[in-house]
Amino acid sequence: MSRDALKTLFHPFEAELLAAPGKGERVLFLGAEPGVQRPEDFDADLSMVQGFRPYVRGLEAGGYTVSPRAEGENFDAALVLCGRHRGANELLVADALERVHVDGLIVVAGSKDDGIASLRKRLDEIVSIDGHAPKHHGIAFWFRRPSDVAQAIELLRAGNGEMIVDGRFHTAPGMFSAGEIDAGSRLLVENLPKKITGAVADFCAGWGYIAAELAARYPKISRLDLYEADSASLEAARRNVASREGLTPRFFWHDLSAEQVAHRYDLIVMNPPFHQRRTAEPDIGQGMIRAAAAALKPGGRLLMVANRQLPYEKTLSEAFSMQEEICRTGMFKVLGARR
Repeated sequence: MSRDALKTLFHPFEAELLAAPGKGERVLFLGAEPGVQRPEDFDADLSMVQGFRPYVRGLEAGGYTVSPRAEGENFDAALVLCGRHRGANELLVADALERVHVDGLIVVAGSKDDGIASLRKRLDEIVSIDGHAPKHHGIAFWFRRPSDVAQAIELLRAGNGEMIVDGRFHTAPGMFSAGEIDAGSRLLVENLPKKITGAVADFCAGWGYIAAELAARYPKISRLDLYEADSASLEAARRNVASREGLTPRFFWHDLSAEQVAHRYDLIVMNPPFHQRRTAEPDIGQGMIRAAAAALKPGGRLLMVANRQLPYEKTLSEAFSMQEEICRTGMFKVLGARR
């Protein structure tokens, strides 16, 4: 089911506040998500941009071609579906300004809970907003691309560029724990065993902190594979996880909740997500546990970190021959299991 912000985005066209782009027009859709329901007269070609693999698969199932990053120029219009990360939203709007032709329509929408009102206020100081419409607990607003956008793009991208974490890791706005090493991931690394050998995978690898530590600390790892659903995070991981003699990491843009893993491992480590919106969704992590069990060799081991209140022990007991709690803090727990 599509979230309400997607409905908000198309509301100005359905309410005839804006004329729908017609046949032959090209519309760039940044942050596209599955569940698109266009008004009947919205006949333009949509160029979908989405880097989150589960959403990509959903869009492709709906017949769309999807790119993980914006490409092309001189679009007639752009749609921008905003998420929770302000910096990432500002970068999407900057992309729209850069790729739509002069006087092209740009429509931006998001949830009130995700701060769309503050983004609208900020953009109103940078470009001239023509109108807005609240609907479905969100706000859609729109403006025309001015002839000179250099300053607007510079303002939106300022402060939202690449970050360096711990003096060595490259990250960017919108990635999980983009500004610092996640405390849970650090706890998992601190509780890794003294000896690790063989084929190892990092599920939900993010920008690569855990995998980088594995590569640096364990010279007898023969294979190191990273699986990540977010395309931008995976590209950052390519920079952050270095090859060494005898080990060239491999990187997989992968939806672990739905796509099978072709390879088998002696050890899988992971810090799985537990929500896509604001409320906890432990079934996401439970699905990752089952995916890990299926990808381990007989006798293979899973090591994972999770918020201490998440109910993963039952799933571990069902999917593995044994499971244990390795350590617990006020916020996290490190769990182990053997197939």
